[in-house]
Amino acid sequence: MGLHIVKRENCPLWKRCCFYLIAVLVALGIGSVILLAIGVNPVAYYTRMFTLGTIGNKIAYKTYINYLKDFVPLALTSLGLSLAFKMRFWNIGGEGQFIMGALAASAAAILLGNTLPSAAVLLLICVAAMAAAGLYGLLVAALKVKFGTNETLLTLMLNYVAVYLLNFLMGTKAGWNFYLNANELRPVPQKHPDSSLFPTIPMGGKFELNICVILVFVIGLLIYVYLKRTKQGYEINVVGDSIGTARYAGMKTNRIVLRTVFFSACLIGLAAAFKMGTVGTLSTSITADVGWTGIIVAWLAQLNTWVIFAVSALISMLHYGSTVAAATFKQVDSSFANMLQGFILFLVLAADFMIRFRIVRTRKEDRNG
Repeated sequence: MGLHIVKRENCPLWKRCCFYLIAVLVALGIGSVILLAIGVNPVAYYTRMFTLGTIGNKIAYKTYINYLKDFVPLALTSLGLSLAFKMRFWNIGGEGQFIMGALAASAAAILLGNTLPSAAVLLLICVAAMAAAGLYGLLVAALKVKFGTNETLLTLMLNYVAVYLLNFLMGTKAGWNFYLNANELRPVPQKHPDSSLFPTIPMGGKFELNICVILVFVIGLLIYVYLKRTKQGYEINVVGDSIGTARYAGMKTNRIVLRTVFFSACLIGLAAAFKMGTVGTLSTSITADVGWTGIIVAWLAQLNTWVIFAVSALISMLHYGSTVAAATFKQVDSSFANMLQGFILFLVLAADFMIRFRIVRTRKEDRNG
């Protein structure tokens, strides 16, 4: 007797959903064991985390507002990364591209915020962030198509270039550094003018919905149409399936790569613009690691545009909810969510393997025959 891995011909949707659900439940079960080991009630902790601490909270509206501040940039960054991934261009530079977009957006807000109408300032913030992030990604794509360089290594290294640039600007007090408040003796980030903040829509009570939440869903719809209904979207899928086939069909693959990577990075820059237009100040922690987390979200969603929103909502809930829960359960650090996220990713990938393949037992005479 022996074990043999064979590809599944077809796995029904209900069975795929069951595999993924079991994976998530097992991850939560592992987290429960860890919580019990350190003396924390898993039910109480998960209730606090998944409800974001809103039960019995008189200022629950602030919780939802802060939660959406995490959700919007993560969802949009994940959408941007998914475009490059569909083409099998491994853009690991979301973190660096987000930072470059945030720097450009902050510069536009500080330099133009008090001189132009709010609508013009917001538009320029978005354009500046998209251009900065897009060019940062386009640099890697150009080197890839011209010299065949490894995009994974280049985007990874450029992340650290952007991080150190941000740290330098946030820590260097000088007359030329407009990112810092000139009236402070120590390095303090300059606050953006109110005209550079995105407007909100009253939703009843004290809760106000930031317009960026609506915009990110509209962008998601446009990306879905772009991929499913346009020639450019079709070319992305063909290049992702086989670049040789794309070339045989007469497609200009180099141009497709350059265009798609630039578009991918532009969306990440737009995510940075939304973040800057919401928080109103630049900091060394402005990314909240969305460039790294976005990679996980894109793969958990299997690059599906609408599933990305669902996974982003779940991951944002884990991150923000764990911070809220950590205030109640002192034994648990807020980084517990990162560990739980790792368990979910590993087990979902294992579930994906079981969906694609199955393990069968074979007899020795069958193998010989």
